[in-house]
Amino acid sequence: MSETSKDKSSGLWENIKVLVQALLLAVIIRTLFFQPFSIPSGSMMSTLLVGDYLFVSKFSYGYSKYSLPFSPDLFSGRIWSSNPERGDVAVFRLPSNPKIDYIKRVVGLPGDRIQVRDGVLYINDEAVKREEVGSYTPEGRYNQGTDVPVFRETLPNGVSYTTLDINPNSPGDNTREFLVPEGHYFMMGDNRDNSLDSRFDVGFVPLENFVGRATILFFSIAEDSSPLEIWKWPSDLRIERFFKSAQR
Repeated sequence: MSETSKDKSSGLWENIKVLVQALLLAVIIRTLFFQPFSIPSGSMMSTLLVGDYLFVSKFSYGYSKYSLPFSPDLFSGRIWSSNPERGDVAVFRLPSNPKIDYIKRVVGLPGDRIQVRDGVLYINDEAVKREEVGSYTPEGRYNQGTDVPVFRETLPNGVSYTTLDINPNSPGDNTREFLVPEGHYFMMGDNRDNSLDSRFDVGFVPLENFVGRATILFFSIAEDSSPLEIWKWPSDLRIERFFKSAQR
């Protein structure tokens, strides 16, 4: 074999090794540290919008089988577990279909009694502080031609965030009382009248189903555009949302 052929073979092998190492590093980072996630619906408006891309911290709550690619059934429960806190925006696997990821806000902890009365969230029979702070104009398919009232809620632990109230008499504005079982959490979307959450079919979410805590937006584009459509970036990028907290 000539020196030239040996050099080409050696260079190809080095490139393959670098590629394999990069892929392994990416898998480790995605599995143990941060996983990218895109917002598929308007259930968390106006905190999170369709077209937002964010990082989810995998280590915030420890690790379960859902932290691993393809969710292999290697162990049950969580290891190095840390409990979600009231007010956290978190990604979890839908209890009825663990192949599906949901993102909602934690409002009920194990042992809590949760109820919504006339649009007001009650935790253990105490009304959560709620005040109207303005209005919001949804974009794209969520724009029904009128602005939506915005309310600021402040949970008992001091976490504060905004919610939308499209319809003051929606099915989710008056619910039965829910008693959150041990090891489970009650999740709600910030867009209260357009969110399938623990008030409905989602039900209580086991700790094992949590994937991670939403941290920061790293990219955002208008909902009707693809990030690959670079020619649309000048008009459709939401630069003001870059590096914004995904929590409130």
